[in-house]
Amino acid sequence: MPRFFNNAGPVKPELHHHIDPLTRVDWEDVQALIAQQRYFVLHAPRQTGKTSTLLAMMKALNAEGRYACAYANIEGAQAARGDATQGIPAACDALVSAIELHLGHDWLSQWYAGRRTATSPQTLLTQVLQYWAQHSDRPVVLFLDEVDALVGDTLISLLRQIRAGYAQRPEAFPQSIVLCGVRDVRDYRLHQEGAQVITGGSAFNIKAKSLRMGNFTQDECNALWQQHTDDTGQPFDPALFPELWEDTRGQPWLVNALAYELTWEFKPARERSRPLSLEDYRAAREALIQSRATHLDQLADKLREPRVCNVIKLLLAGAESAQRLPMDDLQYVEDLGLIERRPMLRISNRIYREVIPRELTWTTQETMAEQQAWYLTPDHRLDMPKLLSAFQQFFREHADSWMERFDYKEAGPQLLMQAFLQRIVNGGGRITREYGLGRKRTDLFIEWPTDEGRGFHGPIQRIVIELKLQRGALETIIAKGLEQTAAYADQVGADEAHLVIFNRDPEASWDNRIWKDQRSEAGRMIQVWGA
Repeated sequence: MPRFFNNAGPVKPELHHHIDPLTRVDWEDVQALIAQQRYFVLHAPRQTGKTSTLLAMMKALNAEGRYACAYANIEGAQAARGDATQGIPAACDALVSAIELHLGHDWLSQWYAGRRTATSPQTLLTQVLQYWAQHSDRPVVLFLDEVDALVGDTLISLLRQIRAGYAQRPEAFPQSIVLCGVRDVRDYRLHQEGAQVITGGSAFNIKAKSLRMGNFTQDECNALWQQHTDDTGQPFDPALFPELWEDTRGQPWLVNALAYELTWEFKPARERSRPLSLEDYRAAREALIQSRATHLDQLADKLREPRVCNVIKLLLAGAESAQRLPMDDLQYVEDLGLIERRPMLRISNRIYREVIPRELTWTTQETMAEQQAWYLTPDHRLDMPKLLSAFQQFFREHADSWMERFDYKEAGPQLLMQAFLQRIVNGGGRITREYGLGRKRTDLFIEWPTDEGRGFHGPIQRIVIELKLQRGALETIIAKGLEQTAAYADQVGADEAHLVIFNRDPEASWDNRIWKDQRSEAGRMIQVWGA
């Protein structure tokens, strides 16, 4: 069977195009930590290839013959929540089953069957690990995955039982244990009677190091996609590779999911003699976003968490700084893979920057009455003056009540405008969004095909809309906004440009907020709108 791009579950090299998992971590460093009998943490955002890498490391260690290594996923114990009397046995069940699966140690499962119910959950895990280490013919190494899925007393007990046996390694306890999950151990949150208590670090203060798996590099993204061309002969337009990098910044699931969408879900591509163009790629990107796939749905779910909301709302609003944010919140959101902090704080890739506003305004967009046909000219162009005039009236009538529905109230005006535009543009054109901390603005770039038959392969109407909040003197805001709008319009080759300024002063009357003007900047006419 020909190989394909993997968008679900661990990599199977015989089935999937892939990057060697052992290159995803500092394998030399990992081997040294294990040889030094260290216990450490390996963490990475979801669907970045963590499980594939752990399985590859286990296979490599076992092939060397120095250690008996097992990988166990204990996520099933999450169902017990904080009930350690149920959670610890569930974790031990998964552990013993995994050891037998990967190493064939049936003697451990036979011993465990007689001890499971007779042993206190407070010592059961310690005894399992002790028995395994004492009866193995090699020092044992354990990769324990999804540890941070556990909460409350279940997590406390698990960490403390590991710590209790630490001094007995390697003769009577694992030589090395690697805790794996999305977050570092310092950030494990233990839910106790509705409160969040941070005790993960103190319960596992034997940790020697935390390793974080990153995304693919740009070269790895290109090399992964090149495997498809090598296998099938089907070429990609070289122009799409810079777009792939900006869209994903190497996020492994996005890189694979986009490739699968383009090379398989896009059915004309199944004819492998057909070259795949930049426009094919852009259509696949939009189809992936519209699909609301599990990965993107999980992203939307995280946006409802207060700690995530605290960070993302500042980015959406174009706040000047993140000084008021706790460092733990920033680190948590970075560990989830939602933001980058270097060279500047921003949403981590262009697809997430597209998905986040859509998800936050999905219900709002779906319940709006606006119809695309209302704003089309006879030659199938978007009538932007008519559209923005309608938005002014809509904003005047509904802003207060609609923005009360948003958890992200600081970014309410920008989100409401984006929902309005998405309602009109969706299904016919596309919107590219640029925003981030310190920008003090949101840039929207609309591309609208004016030939229905040819779509994006025909002539395109290109429109820039820049959104700013009025902070300080209006003329100062307008002057800066005109400069920024003209520069962005020139950058993307826009046909027309608009600057929208939101006045959030509750004392200002709507008659003073709603206005329009036309200004010239750098030889370009720019429509300016107040809201």
